[in-house]
Amino acid sequence: MIELVIEQRRRDLGSFEVGRVLPFARRRMVGPYIFFDRMGPKDLAPGLPREADVRPHPHIGLSTITYLFAGEIMHRDSLGSEQPIQPGEVNWMTAGSGITHSERFERLRLEGGLMDGIQAWVALPTEREEIDPGFWHYAADALPEIGENGARGRLIAGQLAGVQSPVAVDSPQFYVHWQLKAGARVSLPADYSERAVYVVHGEVEIDGQRIAPGSMAVLAAGKPVTIRATSEAAVMALGGETVGPRYIDWNFVSSSKERIEQAREDWHAGRMKLPDLDNGEFIPLPPRIGELREPEPMS
Repeated sequence: MIELVIEQRRRDLGSFEVGRVLPFARRRMVGPYIFFDRMGPKDLAPGLPREADVRPHPHIGLSTITYLFAGEIMHRDSLGSEQPIQPGEVNWMTAGSGITHSERFERLRLEGGLMDGIQAWVALPTEREEIDPGFWHYAADALPEIGENGARGRLIAGQLAGVQSPVAVDSPQFYVHWQLKAGARVSLPADYSERAVYVVHGEVEIDGQRIAPGSMAVLAAGKPVTIRATSEAAVMALGGETVGPRYIDWNFVSSSKERIEQAREDWHAGRMKLPDLDNGEFIPLPPRIGELREPEPMS
């Protein structure tokens, strides 16, 4: 059963658009997943302006997951990591007590090409919000496949249906990319209390309801769900167990309002180390829009 369908909100970044799904007013999180953005798809010509790059910026209290369908992004961070990511690979960065990083489109600037991918954020459980930061890269062939008739799945993170991804996680969760032929069906077990399905392209049907590309269907708990592709399609399924309500402000996530305020002050005062390979660039602290509200209780 579908509880809610969230349609992406498109935002023009100048060189390409992103489609934001989470957080949403009526559904702030799905399990520990607190942020879900579709980057593109956009066919870019050579000569992409440098303004398209995401300059160094800070995070606390979360892990970021970057997963591409097309294109390449160069990741650099304050730990000294420098790692390009290509389609099917995973960049997993845990901010914990604090990290800064940049995301640059250097290869696309030179060669042009299609840019398409997902960036998700996972809120860390309360007892692990202040762990040491870290960065891990996983090759495409390191991810286990989940196969059914006409359906090819790759488990990006967590555990699903007895299969475990090598990507280390901090709380019970799953994140899978399925490619479906027209008419294919795939079952999403009721292993977790919170689950959702995002349609990358094509159309699928869940519980008799068609879900359009760019939309996320949030599922009711307790029962397995069948996803049927009404055309050739790709979907991302994700979810897990709740880590509790969270504040979110700019790039900061925390169970504590005071910790968010401290992170803002630290960034504004220049107390967070920048990536060594980014020549001192950074994104200034933006003004807060409205008050930092109490986080909503989980549904």
